[in-house]
Amino acid sequence: MADKNKNTVPKKPKFNPYWIYGGIIIFFIALQIFGSGSGSADKTSPSQFFEYLRDGDVEKVDIVNEITAKVYLTKEAQEKEIHKNSKPTSIFPSTTRLPNYSFQFGDLALFQESINEINKELGKDKAVQVTFSIESNPWGELLFSLLPFVLLIGVWIFIMRRMSSGGGGGAGGQIFNIGKSKAKLFDENSQVKTTFKDVAGLEGAKEEVQEIVDFLKNPEKYTNLGGKIPKGALLVGPPGTGKTLLAKAVAGEAKVPFFSLSGSDFVEMFVGVGASRVRDLFKQAKEKSPAIIFIDEIDAIGRARGKNAMSGSNDERENTLNQLLTEMDGFGTNTNVIVLAATNRADILDKALMRAGRFDRQIHVDLPNLTERREIFEVHLKPLKKAKGLDVDFLSKQTPGFSGADIANLCNEAALIAARKNKKEVEKQDFLDAVDRIVGGLEKRSTIFSEEEKNLIAYHEAGHATTSWFLEHADPFVKVTIVPRGRSLGAAWYLPEEAHTTRTEKYLDEICMTMGGRAAEKLMFDKISTGAISDLQSVTKKAKAMVMIYGLNEKVGNITYYDPTGDNGFVKPYSEKTAELIDAEIKNIIETQYQRAISILSEKKDLLIVLAERLREREVLFREDLEEILGKRPFDNIEKPSEKLQDVKEEEEE
Repeated sequence: MADKNKNTVPKKPKFNPYWIYGGIIIFFIALQIFGSGSGSADKTSPSQFFEYLRDGDVEKVDIVNEITAKVYLTKEAQEKEIHKNSKPTSIFPSTTRLPNYSFQFGDLALFQESINEINKELGKDKAVQVTFSIESNPWGELLFSLLPFVLLIGVWIFIMRRMSSGGGGGAGGQIFNIGKSKAKLFDENSQVKTTFKDVAGLEGAKEEVQEIVDFLKNPEKYTNLGGKIPKGALLVGPPGTGKTLLAKAVAGEAKVPFFSLSGSDFVEMFVGVGASRVRDLFKQAKEKSPAIIFIDEIDAIGRARGKNAMSGSNDERENTLNQLLTEMDGFGTNTNVIVLAATNRADILDKALMRAGRFDRQIHVDLPNLTERREIFEVHLKPLKKAKGLDVDFLSKQTPGFSGADIANLCNEAALIAARKNKKEVEKQDFLDAVDRIVGGLEKRSTIFSEEEKNLIAYHEAGHATTSWFLEHADPFVKVTIVPRGRSLGAAWYLPEEAHTTRTEKYLDEICMTMGGRAAEKLMFDKISTGAISDLQSVTKKAKAMVMIYGLNEKVGNITYYDPTGDNGFVKPYSEKTAELIDAEIKNIIETQYQRAISILSEKKDLLIVLAERLREREVLFREDLEEILGKRPFDNIEKPSEKLQDVKEEEEE
């Protein structure tokens, strides 16, 4: 019972030094308001005062500071009914007589003249005495004279307290937190629910990252054998492949403090702030060891030094990078702090950052293959109300080159399309429409074409389809349409094969297929149009890659001018004579394939006309329609090397 009473005793408020400051301020304000000790007198007007003066009620008038008149009544006047409320009051006791009335007047000379005239009327016996006085408030004057110094001292004390306490938190302390790390801490109080089970595909990357998590959980397992825990791992891959998601899974699995921030969080307009934030980040991580630091988009501060002659912000970024290099290299092997970083621009990172001892491992997170896309689809299809029997294998085959983020967007778009059509579940066609929406853009059926334009577009797209049908190395045809999407007036869709290498023949067939649209225009109308702009951009890029990057041109030879680091800058790594040869070979490749496309379409002109007319009628044609018009594709029965390799793998597995 006694313990219970002890707990219920109210705690005394803690003493706060700010109470003293507040008391001093209140004291000065009280002196300013009440320091004169004059009390309060009833207000009156000059006209009423002159009436009281003529009636003989006024004993004395005191003019203060030449602007205020204080009126003192006679004893007889104070007993009158009209003056009953004029008795003066005072908060503080006073030994001097207080005025009954007070008012302010305008011109002093005019006021005195009016009093003198009334005094003449009253006579010498009843004349009112007029006195002059000056009043001042020394405490108030002292307060206003000291106020600027008090404010300066108060601001100085506030700044010193904030700086000595490390800045504190909240919006008011942001200016003092500018050198502090902006990393978001995930620990036992803010658990991350993402685990490796939520990361579909990326088997190789997950395996390496899981080993890092195991390092932190069981360090003795590796250090007992003389091994050292790696200091850093760099996740490298195209955008949307799941680098950040993988880091979230590490945060969810490791069960250790996880500091997450972006490379741009180190960048600031103030000199030295980036380096200060790096120091503070690693200081916090060491204090909470074992811990993980994750820096997303590290290329914001990790760009190779000395690549740009510009100064200013570039120097500040280099200072930040130098501090990061120092902090990473300064770790002992037993601190149990690992740095994870992610970037899609590993080619521009500084070599000192990439060396062993800083980022010991580079984990490549590539675009998902067929099997991995199937796993990613299964993850993102779970929340959808999909139709029964939906073929996930078909969807994964229809999305080559899609990243994990693209597949997530595809599933969402399919659900939105199904909802727009008032469906109860998401069907296969909704996913195909979503692929078209993402790759080609939104349909624009409201666009109005003239008959001449529609005819031209139909022959252009039929030229693409016909040319690709009779080329061995062209990608398999899916469909062709003259319905405008995005910026294109029509499109021919193909399903590219997944291959890690590309032969010269495939490049040439793809260029020929792309030039088939313009070739059809030239063949049928003997004129060309501006509708082939995207085709020309595509073939120029491919021909340039053949000549300058991959060494697939005989005259230029086995040489590449590709520079991923950008060391060359604006300087060409070849002579003017070589530049002329490169230009000539690029043009020769494109023109040769253009003439080849015209030759193919000339042989199949009758089929081209039938296909174009059918396309004008239906607007969209699929592979089955082309087989009906052009016959079975002559190269479908040829077994390709990739298929042979797949058969060998299946036999080995059996």
